[in-house]
Amino acid sequence: MKDFFTIIGGMGTPATESYIRLLNARTPAHRDQDYLNYILVNHATVPDRSTYLMDHSQPNPYPDLLEDIQQQSRLNPAFFVIACNTAHYFYDDLQKATEFPIVHMPRETVKQIKKEFPAAKRIGIIGTPGTTTDGIYDRELIAEGYEVVKPTPEIQDLTSKLIFEDIKAQNKVDAQLFYQILRLMTEERGAQVVILGCTELSYAQEMAHDHSYPVVDSQSVLVDRSIELALKLRK
Repeated sequence: MKDFFTIIGGMGTPATESYIRLLNARTPAHRDQDYLNYILVNHATVPDRSTYLMDHSQPNPYPDLLEDIQQQSRLNPAFFVIACNTAHYFYDDLQKATEFPIVHMPRETVKQIKKEFPAAKRIGIIGTPGTTTDGIYDRELIAEGYEVVKPTPEIQDLTSKLIFEDIKAQNKVDAQLFYQILRLMTEERGAQVVILGCTELSYAQEMAHDHSYPVVDSQSVLVDRSIELALKLRK
């Protein structure tokens, strides 16, 4: 297969399925051959990224991610996407391990803020504890001159419940809990925009999008960027 890209997914699987659904739905296609060429690596057994970032004595996901990148690089993909925000903690090392570009989801998400909310200055970030404490988005936001609004411990606990107990454990979205988190981030923390910095939260947005809170969905941004890059391969 030529002119294809590789998706490193399975972190978690329902969130990766959401990425694939959006990817196929948004691809301008009127026949089978119009859809995109891609390989999905649904590596479900990668150790939990956030658990490792919070406690380095826990299993390290990096060797598994590195193995995926190295194996797929032998097939010469045009580019990679990693359908997990927290995994971007390892982005620099993974990019050094391959000659093929890896789309940087947090960086692309921050770029999208300027397009959708050009006047916004205070940007909230919600995601796994690993993402919100290890600066995966902070560096990108600060570099663009934004003020970073972090979740309080209460908001983080609610977010972790939605991500780990509801979506990952039961494959269900508690819409009211999702809306409560967004309300707390905007009304109480004063965020003008909230980044959905976890693909499980992107799944929540797909399933419970009937709200008016100002969000930028990282996985949605990744989908659009994937399509843009993949379509260029055919020209």
